Amino acid sequence: MFVYSVKTKHIRVIFLAAFVLFTAVSLMILSNESQETSSNNDMILSAETHEERMKFISQFGWQVEEEPYSVKEVIIPEEADDVYNAYNELQRLQGFDLNEYAGVRAKCWTYVIKNYEGYENQECIHANILVYDGAVIGGDICSVELDGFMHGFSGENGKT
Repeated sequence: MFVYSVKTKHIRVIFLAAFVLFTAVSLMILSNESQETSSNNDMILSAETHEERMKFISQFGWQVEEEPYSVKEVIIPEEADDVYNAYNELQRLQGFDLNEYAGVRAKCWTYVIKNYEGYENQECIHANILVYDGAVIGGDICSVELDGFMHGFSGENGKT
């Protein structure tokens, strides 16, 4: 017959080592999950208040008029057409996807950009921010001129 005795001190050390190992593994798993779920390259997405919308726009270097040019309610289409798919592709390049919000009512806040380089008529350059439930879900920078343009918040390629 074989008998092995373990002192209480050894049991405590084993339990402490197991606890530390469990805690370290748990923290690594949680850290990886939070990195995967942090969307849009750690961009500020809060847009419930005026100040939050200003912070959102300014993180891309844009300066806008203090008051919005317009605020309107929009419904994200449930069925996509070619125009919507092209616009949503721009959103995907920025880390957004409007398909996740199909059928919901959102607000579109439009601001006049004051510092768009190369444009004499700054009043025709707008920042559109789509907001749902207090957070930015998409948007664009565009010119409202006849031969205008549209791109993502950070530049012409739409990437943030």
